[in-house]
Amino acid sequence: MEIETRENYIPLLAYDLQRFAKEGPGGEKTEPATQKKLDDARKDGKVAKSKELTSAVELLGLFLVMKLFMAYVANGLLNLFSYFYNKIPDLLVDNHGGFTYKSTNLLASEACLKIIVISLPFFGMGVAVAVGINVFMMKGILFTTKPLKPDLKKFNPANGIKKIVSKDSLFELLKSILKLGVIALVAYAVLKGQINQIFLLYDIELEQAVILVGQVIINTGLAISAVYLVVGLVDWIYEYRKFNNDMKMTKQEVKDEMKNTEGDPQIKGRQRQRMREASQRRMMSDVPSADVIITNPTHIAVALKYDDAVSKAPIVVAKGEEYLAMKIKEIAKENKVDIVENKPLARMLYTNVEIGAEIPPELYQAVAEILAVIYKTKNRI
Repeated sequence: MEIETRENYIPLLAYDLQRFAKEGPGGEKTEPATQKKLDDARKDGKVAKSKELTSAVELLGLFLVMKLFMAYVANGLLNLFSYFYNKIPDLLVDNHGGFTYKSTNLLASEACLKIIVISLPFFGMGVAVAVGINVFMMKGILFTTKPLKPDLKKFNPANGIKKIVSKDSLFELLKSILKLGVIALVAYAVLKGQINQIFLLYDIELEQAVILVGQVIINTGLAISAVYLVVGLVDWIYEYRKFNNDMKMTKQEVKDEMKNTEGDPQIKGRQRQRMREASQRRMMSDVPSADVIITNPTHIAVALKYDDAVSKAPIVVAKGEEYLAMKIKEIAKENKVDIVENKPLARMLYTNVEIGAEIPPELYQAVAEILAVIYKTKNRI
């Protein structure tokens, strides 16, 4: 029987094991972005933004201002027309029956100035809305020049082609087609309902016609703006979720960030351990100066010291349980410090009083009785 060797072995199916590998260092991006990463992205100008929402709010603000200032704008335009219409004969007389470059330039400059004054509410609204909606999406005021810095990657034709044929570009195309379709339907429905008023334009005076045209434009614009605002909100929700998904991190990235910002957890653990050991050594060095050790008797030990020149009540100079309790009692025996067994008092002191703190008033009586017996035995009272 022929034995199949590795050299002449041909697998039935060829697997690309890289397809099963996880993307990125540390695995898949499953962890929400840390606050530091979000803050760094915001400093770079990267936030969840929606151009559709910005445009919708600006458009809605524009038509609301038009509705509020419609009479002001209409009167201003009519007065502007009357002013220049009545001024034409004077210009013709002053220039011997014709316009000159100087007179035409003066007339145009004056007209532009008056139009700017009439348009001031719209300019002010545009600036206020644009700033307000961007502050809302940026979660505050932010000035950064990083997005303006030149990036050679942006001039790479390959990257440009990838963007054109990407799924994001396809989504933007479909969104634009849907948006235009909805806006066209809304505009048609509004204009169809006002078609009878539009036919009256031939039979009414100029001032009434201007007002009527303004009302038709404003009503149509408000309806379109309302629909566009809904589209903008949906788009902003999509962009917000997409941004958060793009900002996700791998578990390894989270660990690396914690190391960079807070230090290596293992190193910090060793530092805390050394600090605890140093604190315990200081605590043990105070045990020989204690007046009494209150025990549980085997699980807990609390060392008390009272000096009326230093404090008004006894102070806990050391405490511990299990191994530390045993060490406290050993040091106390070596230095002939009295050890008193009192389970309730030991538990109360260990649980409620920190090292270096005075005992609470409710324990004065119990501790005083113990110290009185010890002082009497040592002839200190």
